[in-house]
Amino acid sequence: MNENLRSLFSHVGKIVYLNHAAVSPLPIRTVEAVTAQLNDVAANGTLHYRNWMAVKESARSLAAEMIGARPEQVAFMRNTSDGLCTIANGMRWQAGENIVSFRREFPSNVYPWLHLREAAGVEVRFCEERDGRVDIDELLGLIDSKTRIVAISHVQYHSGFRADLERIGRVARLHDALMVVDVIQAMGALRVDVEAELIDAAAGACHKWLLAPEGIGVLFLSDRALDRIKPSLVGWMSVPDPDDYGNFDQPWKPGALAWETGTAPSALIHGLDASLGLLKETGLERIAAHLSDLTDYLCERVKSRDYKIVSSRLLNEKSQIVCIQHRGEWSPLSLYHRLKKERIITAPRGDGLRISPHLYNTSQDIDALVATLP
Repeated sequence: MNENLRSLFSHVGKIVYLNHAAVSPLPIRTVEAVTAQLNDVAANGTLHYRNWMAVKESARSLAAEMIGARPEQVAFMRNTSDGLCTIANGMRWQAGENIVSFRREFPSNVYPWLHLREAAGVEVRFCEERDGRVDIDELLGLIDSKTRIVAISHVQYHSGFRADLERIGRVARLHDALMVVDVIQAMGALRVDVEAELIDAAAGACHKWLLAPEGIGVLFLSDRALDRIKPSLVGWMSVPDPDDYGNFDQPWKPGALAWETGTAPSALIHGLDASLGLLKETGLERIAAHLSDLTDYLCERVKSRDYKIVSSRLLNEKSQIVCIQHRGEWSPLSLYHRLKKERIITAPRGDGLRISPHLYNTSQDIDALVATLP
């Protein structure tokens, strides 16, 4: 990556930011897009409302293109939790059916399923973690004829483990279950292909690798998923002609669009559109290759020190997230505070220190991190 990219972020040169798996700093153009929309509202009210809707559809098309979906298969949500909840609550459940997942999923991908355990008598089955890896064999062994959903993250937030979604999806479909994927730690950093990877439904917020503001997320629903998942919340924007206020005989919008109930957060969507445009200009394959090289470099530098690499670095399991452990007395929290004092931002997660660079980070940023580690 070149200096032109680094110049698009106002924090570069002030802090070394390696915590994009939490919240990413916003590109300058994204902040400008958000403030421009707000200034437009301040100056003109709804005069340019149709322009705002055009930006919304641009952002939808860019998000759909990023994951290999059609625009009408993508709806905007507030966050990952809303997306997964609408999937969970949109299905008709029977007592004795089950959901299969991983015990160390981020809570957004746990609580919607646990709620069904109480509300509908649904069993929730968890596979375990082995040496920083999801035990995929155990996960697949939990799927049976009563499984309705297999819920898994594309990339695990605490370890960086990347799941073989196609393998999981094949077994899920063999048992006629839907594969539901939390893509928040993948979109914008890794290739996501909903068709090739057999993803039936997916949800993710946009404030991490998509470099967008908090408060906006995406929901993907495949045609297969739409046969089973129905809107659990609807509103005036859920119908084809929302401006026909008195016509209550309208059907729902096609695809996932009925899940958008009301007025959208236009300023946030303007920011998302700007960030998605930047990612497309840069090229997702280029970003993924850069992050693979950068995290490989990090692991090589750390291996010579008194640290254990927790994250799997196998070719088909590694991601842009790397977690490390000090072999001595330094805890993840103490490492985090030591680095923070030097304005190097990482994150303590469980028993590891999580490091998550993005497209503009360089080997010099990694060198600064390693030089500061005890």
